[in-house]
Amino acid sequence: MRFRLDVEQRAFAASLDALLTAADTPRVARAWGRGEPAAGRALWSRLAEAGVFALAVPEAYEGLGPRPVELAVAFVELGRHAVPGPLVETVTAAVLLAGSGPGTAERLLPALASGETLATVTPPGPAGPPPAREAGAGVPGPAEGPRRRPVGTHTPHLPEAPLALDGDTATLRLTWERDGVRRSPGHGPARPSLDPARRLTPLTPGGELLAAPSPTALAWARLATAAQALGVGLALLDRTVAHVGRRHQFGVPVGSFQAVKHRLADAKIALEFARPLLFGAALTLRPADVAAAKAAACEAAYATARTALQLHGAIGYTAEYDLSLWLGKARALRTAWGSPQECRALVVSARDRRW
Repeated sequence: MRFRLDVEQRAFAASLDALLTAADTPRVARAWGRGEPAAGRALWSRLAEAGVFALAVPEAYEGLGPRPVELAVAFVELGRHAVPGPLVETVTAAVLLAGSGPGTAERLLPALASGETLATVTPPGPAGPPPAREAGAGVPGPAEGPRRRPVGTHTPHLPEAPLALDGDTATLRLTWERDGVRRSPGHGPARPSLDPARRLTPLTPGGELLAAPSPTALAWARLATAAQALGVGLALLDRTVAHVGRRHQFGVPVGSFQAVKHRLADAKIALEFARPLLFGAALTLRPADVAAAKAAACEAAYATARTALQLHGAIGYTAEYDLSLWLGKARALRTAWGSPQECRALVVSARDRRW
């Protein structure tokens, strides 16, 4: 099915593209990753003036929403330009607080809509074993390998403090706990991530109880993550197509080789197949539809990142080359707010397809 954006939605996307192109987002993202958020906060304010965060805030609390389709349009552009910061988390916080008592919503939501407040939220954990985190985020993973301890010793399992995105920069920190969503009283030091612009910080559990856990908020988080991932994949594809058109071997552009064309065509098809799932999910907001969109968009972006890395050659591995900003983000978003396995399991368990 084809989901065609209307004139206003396309104009909104074009205005965000122009704003972010002028902002030099690669420079902003690198500064953010170094712990220098001034440029990022200035960009955040401009995005708020454009109405991005107000799309998740009800009109009763000085917002424009809820408008999930327009939010998806915006987050595609945010991903395309590698904008740093707790973007998904601020939207998730807005949806969570919209379902709280009127006093809490009236106190906190207007500042989220205006961009005055940056919010972060820890993802909800499953009921079983501790969830897998991004590699390099302070737990064993492909980037750091297993930890060793002396033979014959036993280390009891100690629950880790929940990790949130940019807890050191956010001004509203929420922990999604089993008994509800609480305002965290503090945070720990930032930990490394596969995406240097994603600063992961442990939040102190406990604090003021603000809202109940919400499946709707989780659906919005996954929708925004899927849209961001789709934008990341589109940016990687555009940059790779441009690169193989400039680079020559044997007197011809590398992009003229059939094997290169096939890899790029596969990436393009995967991204375009994810697009209708994304906007279809924005229309329904059913958990299974959103999970399908997230799995498709994040896997397409990750596959495109692998293709981009291979076709760029050695320069693709260089951290100073801007491509790395999107490569790391594609890998990190793949497991943020639900792994591909979790999302596929939700789709299979739903057993009801509507479009």
